[in-house]
Order: sequence, then C-alpha cells, then structure tokens
Amino acid sequence: MKPSGSIAASVAGAEVHDTHGNAVPRDAVHLGEISMRGNVVMKGYYKNPQATAEAFKGGWFRSGDIAFQTPDGYLKITDRAKDIIISGGENVSSVEVEGALMHHPAVSLCAVVAKPDDKWGEVPCAFVELKPGHEATEEELIKHCRARLAGFATPKAVVFCDLPKTSTGKIQKFELRAVAKLLGQQPQAAPQQPVPAE
Repeated sequence: MKPSGSIAASVAGAEVHDTHGNAVPRDAVHLGEISMRGNVVMKGYYKNPQATAEAFKGGWFRSGDIAFQTPDGYLKITDRAKDIIISGGENVSSVEVEGALMHHPAVSLCAVVAKPDDKWGEVPCAFVELKPGHEATEEELIKHCRARLAGFATPKAVVFCDLPKTSTGKIQKFELRAVAKLLGQQPQAAPQQPVPAE
C-alpha cells in the first residue's frame, strides 16, 4: 500500500543511502538521502566542477532529500538535508517540528531552522506568524511542542515575525538561518513577547 505523501521508487537507479553511501534498510524507519545514478541523471553542474564533485560523491547523485523506503519500494520524503538540525547528536526534522507548531490554534505559518548552541551544537529555532486576532507566547508554543515531540526536537527559541517569502510564497529559510545564527551569538535573553496579528 502506498503511504500518504510518497512517490514510487520505479525510477531505475534510485536508492536511499546513509551518510557513508550505503543503502539503508527498506523498513520505513531508517532515514537516508535519496541517491540516483543512470541515464536519467545529469552529468554535472554547468561550469561548476566543485558542485558536481559534492553532488556526485561515490558515483551517485545526492538529491538533498531525506527519505525512508518501504519494503515494497515506496519512498517517503521527510525533509531536505540542509534543513536537518543536529542537536546533541540527534537528527531533528524541521518538517516534524513545523507540523507540531501548525497544530497550535494561534499559528498561521511557521518555519524551523537550526540555531547555534554552545552546549548542543544546534537547537531548533521557530519563526512564527500568528493568525489575525490570536495571541500566543514563546513559552506557550514551546510547551505545546514539548507535549508532541522529543525534548531535543522541541524549539528552544520562538521568534514572532512576518516570514520572508519569495514572490510565489515559498518561505526563504536562508534568511531565517542568518537571523538564527545571529541569535545564537547573543547571550540568552528573556522570552520574546509576540506582536499581535492584525
């Protein structure tokens, strides 16, 4: 049975590999990066041999998509490799944290990125837009997530703001990563109070 949000693994030469380039078990549990090779894959990036070498480690094209594979061959993409947060050696899916935040009745939109942390290396940092007429505090949203996620996956900071988006509405996480990096360089501050939505 095809899992919700999955794609068929019928593309010849598509596998899910761990960080060492080994295929992960097809058990719908072990995560890895979707890797491809064969005549359906590009030869490289135009006039960019460094990017080509990074993308084709071990002879496989590394897609940047984190997924698991079911025993019957379906792939389920869970996150982008660059969006995975490594906190105290644990991999945190930004998509999973965002999903927990979106279940809060006051949250309209959110994005989660890594914030540098002296103790854990990185911790989840949430950027949140509230629904018009709704209020929530940083403490409330952290408590909400703690009830749904492992402790290491719970956001350690919540920033209330208008999320930067492209003209097509895609959240520009690279801008949020830059803000989170600056936040990680500052001493721990008191919890932020939200700006009321209009």
